[in-house]
Amino acid sequence: MRVLLQRVAYASCRVNDQITGKIERGYLLLVGITHTDDEKVADMMADKIYHLRINDDANGKMNLSIEDVKGDILSVSQFTLYANCVKGRRPGFEMSAGKQMASNLYDYFNDALRKRGLHVEEGIFGADMKIELLNDGPITIMLDSEVLFNGK
Repeated sequence: MRVLLQRVAYASCRVNDQITGKIERGYLLLVGITHTDDEKVADMMADKIYHLRINDDANGKMNLSIEDVKGDILSVSQFTLYANCVKGRRPGFEMSAGKQMASNLYDYFNDALRKRGLHVEEGIFGADMKIELLNDGPITIMLDSEVLFNGK
């Protein structure tokens, strides 16, 4: 699982000119799922995001979690995080999980964040989404479960 996390002052997702998710302070998560991911990986990734201390404290140090700052999450499915651009000029997506598996695990991941007490808004899986955000910092972090939990 790959999650591109952006700390935001606000973020929103539109599908067909309708807002499907909108947050103020918090994280925009672009979520990519591969064939080897499962519920255990989703739970570990949710836990990592919940505890990650990337919000400023009173001294301006990144020392606070999303819970500490009462932030929200906008989660958007993003199969292109597994794009393979090694050969040719068009990316391949063979590392992205199939639609059904990815959709189920994406839903599970969002629920895992909610079970930790976070407010989670969502895009619409598989839709053509328009994302608007104001990156705060800017703070943008790539979380890759292979690196985080398997040491690769």
